[in-house]
Amino acid sequence: MKVICSRKSNRLTNWCYSENGKYFITICTKNRICILGNGIVGDGVLDVPAVKLTKYGDICIKQIEKMNTVYSEISAEKYIVMPNHIHLILTIENRKGTSRTPSPTNELVPFYVSTFKRMVGKKIGENIWERSYYDHIIRDEKDYEKIWQYIDSNAAKWEKDCFYRE
Repeated sequence: MKVICSRKSNRLTNWCYSENGKYFITICTKNRICILGNGIVGDGVLDVPAVKLTKYGDICIKQIEKMNTVYSEISAEKYIVMPNHIHLILTIENRKGTSRTPSPTNELVPFYVSTFKRMVGKKIGENIWERSYYDHIIRDEKDYEKIWQYIDSNAAKWEKDCFYRE
């Protein structure tokens, strides 16, 4: 059974995306083209299913890891690079006051996503991303655990994923 993804409004109104907390983010490639990975490897028994990353997928991993060392207030706590999208749990901690980042919205989550897309595009030589991204504010421990499990099992369920493309 294939899950249907529907587009929602870009951001939750009246929410400051610089608040301490956890955010589930999905960033898709333009036209959902599978340029980050070449399918799934591993049979799911002893060999855990994983995405066979392309050089673009490797660039994405390196950029996430670099950003985790550069920014002290926001980091990708959990992530997976799929063939045509990326899921991240972004964590904002120890946030005091307003952001001094050069972001037009002055909020950390949009700043992080924008910087990630721009830096990956610069390394690849072109923009490979959809204009926007999906976000979900993680509200409690149960929500957090559900999303963590979703990321862990995403590769194994690729063919049922709403972003699936052959």
